Amino acid sequence: MTQQSEHTSCLIIGSGPAGYTAAIYAARADLKPVLYTGMVPGGQLTETTEVDNFPGYPKGITGPELMEDLKAQAERFGTQVRFGTATKADLNSNPKRIWIDETIEITADTVIISTGASAKWLGLPNETRLRMNAGGVSACAVCDGFFYRGQDVAIVGAGDTAAEEATYLSKLCKKVYMIVRRSEMRASKAMQHRVKNTPNIEILWDSVTEDIIGENAVEGVVVKNTTTNESRTLNVTGFFVAIGHKPNTDIFQGQLNMDELGYIDVVGGSSKTNIPGVFAVGDCADKTYRQAVTAAGSGCMGALDAERYLAASGAH
Repeated sequence: MTQQSEHTSCLIIGSGPAGYTAAIYAARADLKPVLYTGMVPGGQLTETTEVDNFPGYPKGITGPELMEDLKAQAERFGTQVRFGTATKADLNSNPKRIWIDETIEITADTVIISTGASAKWLGLPNETRLRMNAGGVSACAVCDGFFYRGQDVAIVGAGDTAAEEATYLSKLCKKVYMIVRRSEMRASKAMQHRVKNTPNIEILWDSVTEDIIGENAVEGVVVKNTTTNESRTLNVTGFFVAIGHKPNTDIFQGQLNMDELGYIDVVGGSSKTNIPGVFAVGDCADKTYRQAVTAAGSGCMGALDAERYLAASGAH
């Protein structure tokens, strides 16, 4: 039951690089944005230790520090950053209606959705422990492969992303083990050929990960062949999971146009969705790049699109 209600010209849902950048631009345009952080303030980057590829940080920065910097910058221009999660949405009403934690109703002239995507994991206890302790478990080879130059690593997955990331890692690492659950890959033929023709990639067919070894960092991975039932330990220092991402868009199902995976469709070259006044930025609308810098760029687009929409509609 709704306990509170308020109105804003610009509501931003989500707090990763896309959400905070949208907030910076929206606040500077005097839209007085309200931003709700979601369950994980700062998004996926808060689970990343070293960020070396975000422009402007020549010595690198940790993910949590980068998010704190972006948050402080958004607040400096007047963004109201609040902890809370959007639990229900009526985007077809005018103004749009969003419920936060099922207790606060926000009406908004524009909504910028930056809810991100969550990496899928295998669910192994040691995978979770080492991932949370920055111990060598990652879901992004482009982000973290650099730290494993000249070392042996393993990657799980069989689709285009896994094949692409295995190829990327092969240029940095001495050896890449690709753990594939079945006797074939889902990746496109072109990507499969590329993987199979890369000498330092070894594909382990019909294989599953049983355990990850290591107290504070990855020291090995136990892999089981499901055909022979034999297990072996791979002496690797990095473990990459590339079994897909799930966009955090469930509450918008049936209202916004999405692809079959749940990524929000946007009009090419913009952040506009099929509903006027609703914009999607960052990883919830991007299954191709998924980088902090591209998310930030799309956040800027979302704020500019929202500002122009408000100017044209006379709401601001």
